[in-house]
Amino acid sequence: MSYLYTDAKEIVLKAQILAGGRGKGVFDSGLKGGVHLTKDPAVVGELAKKMLGFNLTTKQTPKDGVKVKTVMVAEALDISRETYFAILMDRACNGPVMVGSPKGGMDIEEVATTTPELIFKEVIDIFEGVRDDQALHMAANLGFKGPLQRQAADQIKRLYDLFLKVDATQVEVNPLGETPEGQVICFDAKINFDDNAEFRQKDVFAMDDMTESDATEMEAAKWDLKYIGMDGNIACFVNGAGLAMATCDIIDLHGGKPANFLDLGGGVKERQVYEAFKLLTADPKVKADCQQKWFASPSLMHLNHTSLYQSIT
Repeated sequence: MSYLYTDAKEIVLKAQILAGGRGKGVFDSGLKGGVHLTKDPAVVGELAKKMLGFNLTTKQTPKDGVKVKTVMVAEALDISRETYFAILMDRACNGPVMVGSPKGGMDIEEVATTTPELIFKEVIDIFEGVRDDQALHMAANLGFKGPLQRQAADQIKRLYDLFLKVDATQVEVNPLGETPEGQVICFDAKINFDDNAEFRQKDVFAMDDMTESDATEMEAAKWDLKYIGMDGNIACFVNGAGLAMATCDIIDLHGGKPANFLDLGGGVKERQVYEAFKLLTADPKVKADCQQKWFASPSLMHLNHTSLYQSIT
C-alpha cells in the first residue's frame, strides 16, 4: 500500500462497519481502536493494513466481531467543543422532534441518566418545519455563542431539510462540534431510513451494504418478516412486536432461552407463515416435535404461563 501524501495537519482513519463503539473496539490483528488519528502520512498505510481484512469487535458486534472491508481516511479537524444533536420521529409527539445536549461526544443515554437537565427537546410542527427561533433556541441550549449560534442554527435547519429529503426516521450528529477557527461542523453522524419509503429512495437503498447482514434476517425481510436471531433453543412465532417481546420474556422467566425474535405482523398471509416456519426449523439450535415442545406462540397456540412452563420443562 502506498503512502498517503496530503496537506492535512492530521489524518483520521475509521473502520467502516455497521456498529457503534468503534473507537473502543479491538481488532483480532491486535490493534486497539477502530478509529485512529495520526499526523504522519507514512503511518496511514500500516494502520490500514492492521484494519482491513481483520475482525473488529465492539460492544455492538457479535462476540467474534465484524470483518472490516473498508476504511475511511479523511482530514482530521481539531474540536474545541462537542455537542449532541438529533432529529427523530417521536410517537408521543406524532412527528419529528429535535433532541440536543451540550454534552456531546459520549453516550447520550448516559447523559440522560446522570444529567437529564442537559437534554433539550423541541417538537417540530410537520407543516411549519423548523422555525428560525426554534433553531436559534436549540443552538443556544447547545452552548453555541455569538456568530457560532447562527452557524449552528443554520446547520440545524439544513439537517431537518435532509431529514425530510431522504425520508429519515433519525438523523443523529455526535458530535456537532466547533473548531478553534470558529466553524460549526457535523463531525460524525448516523442516519436511519424509513423502510416504507424505499420505493422513492431507490438511490439511498441501493447503497445498502448487505454483506454484514445476517443471512436469515435478510431472508426474513424478503417476506416482510421481522426476525432477530438469539442464543436459545426455543423458537418464537408471534403476531406483533410487543407480543413477541413478551413471549421472549415469558420464556426467560420460566428458565428457557428464546432462539429468536420473530414478528409476523398483523396482516400476515399464508405464504409468510410457511416461510417463517422454514426459517425457524432451519435453525440447528431449535428442536421440533409433534407435541410443540420447542415452539412458543401465545398468539397462535394460545399458550398461557402454565402451559408454556410445561412445554419448557
